[in-house]
Amino acid sequence: MSDALQAPGVALRAEALIGLRRAALMKTLDIPLAALPGGFVTKRKGHGQDVADVREYVAGDDIRHLDRGTTARTGTLHVRRFQEERDRVSILVADFRPSMLWGTRRAFRSVAAAEALALVGWRIVEEGGRVGLLALGAGEPAVVPARGRARGMLDVIGGMIRAHDAALELALSGVRHDPDLATGLARLERISPRGSEIILASGYDSLGAGFQDRIDELSERRSLRCLRVVDQAAQSLPDGSYPIVLSDGTRTRATVRGAKSETVSDQIAGQPVLTIDAGQTPDATARLIAAAFPPDRGA
Repeated sequence: MSDALQAPGVALRAEALIGLRRAALMKTLDIPLAALPGGFVTKRKGHGQDVADVREYVAGDDIRHLDRGTTARTGTLHVRRFQEERDRVSILVADFRPSMLWGTRRAFRSVAAAEALALVGWRIVEEGGRVGLLALGAGEPAVVPARGRARGMLDVIGGMIRAHDAALELALSGVRHDPDLATGLARLERISPRGSEIILASGYDSLGAGFQDRIDELSERRSLRCLRVVDQAAQSLPDGSYPIVLSDGTRTRATVRGAKSETVSDQIAGQPVLTIDAGQTPDATARLIAAAFPPDRGA
């Protein structure tokens, strides 16, 4: 892969997405009270009685869940994690189509989408749920079956990295056309069981004529949550063609049209949406995610 595509904020890094686990589970975050319009947050689930596994203590964990045996053996605080009373299956949908492969500040929109999904995914597996992946790009979609615990989340992270690398390579070869988002979402009917939840992170470009029908079908038997990834800095640029010099010295141009007049709605196809700025830090995104996806309060 070109050196330019390995730059921070352009390439996805496994260590970065794994490192987001601590931010995702931090319970002392300064959480905003109104991250989403009403009706987005679903009912929180309580703990079951069966111990799923034991992990290292994270600041903010309930001290009542300390595992004394493991703590004594290792000399490091460990807590028990309990299996949920009901199996929670969540499919993370990452939009890596060509329209997501750009950004003006910290990171590409595609990278910010992957970070947001990683933050959500770590919270889900922490609460005993299972996570899977559908990654959409200009080529064939990538699918990772839903699995639980940290291993399931690591599989999802690996799938996102492979899919993102493939998307960058296609863009470098000249593939710039977005397949319809509605077409890409068709596979969700087969990989997401009824009663599961779908978390879709996208810029919602090139929706396709059947997008509304697709969303209606999915939300009828599943819980659908929408994350919109934007680049706020680009919306303040005047229309024009801007020269860009890449880190390897390559010169290109980016065209901006109509950004100032764009209005960001709080809904997508009738579904509440959480807007994430690709230019903000992962910690800032973690605070939004913490407000939009409240933790289990069963203990």
